Amino acid sequence: MTETTGRTGQRQTVLVVDDEPDIVALMRDFLEAEGYGVLTAGDGETALNLLEREQIDCVLLDIMMPGLSGFDVVRRIRKDGELPVLLLSAKQEDADKIRGLGLGADDFIVKSATPGEVVARVRAVLRRSRRGETPAPEAVLDFGRLVIDVTAHEVRVDGEPVPFTAREFELLLILASNPRQIFQRDQLFERLWGEYGGRHTLTVHISRLREKIEEDPVDPKLIVTVWGVGYRFEGQRRR
Repeated sequence: MTETTGRTGQRQTVLVVDDEPDIVALMRDFLEAEGYGVLTAGDGETALNLLEREQIDCVLLDIMMPGLSGFDVVRRIRKDGELPVLLLSAKQEDADKIRGLGLGADDFIVKSATPGEVVARVRAVLRRSRRGETPAPEAVLDFGRLVIDVTAHEVRVDGEPVPFTAREFELLLILASNPRQIFQRDQLFERLWGEYGGRHTLTVHISRLREKIEEDPVDPKLIVTVWGVGYRFEGQRRR
């Protein structure tokens, strides 16, 4: 077995949270076989306590649990930072996907997926996590009412900081770093999520970006849809 390490050279640790012991054991076995360290929790409160005490790189989180639901846990995690979170659900319903991604989850996985696919999606989200990445050479992208501070990993709209998840920030940075360039939907999806997951994930993230940076999200002026192709960023940089 080869250990899976991050940029610091330390083994990456995944927290598996599920109230079904068989699923926890299965995910632990497959993740450990791929070289990840694994911590486990059977409920949301235990998971949050582990997150306070341990160095964790990614959370694989069941939605339906006694006490705190997976949605509750995601909400608490997003108050504190940008830790990658993948939601597990026994149901394949758009409402659950939209809610989970809207709360800031990085991916949504139906439990019918094979353990191998789950591990691959954990690997993909960790690979694309911004934790430990070197900032882009241009530290600040200034578009007037929208300012992206790459070094601080901060977005300000009309002078006020607006919270972004790691995936939202990365998507905005790709678009804003290339004004007027058209990005195909599949191009953006594969760059951010790899080959796994539903393309609906990108649509939800674009909607969330518009809610946060557009004056009127229904009539966006910054992130424009190019029908039949993808998206284009229309902001003009200040020199």
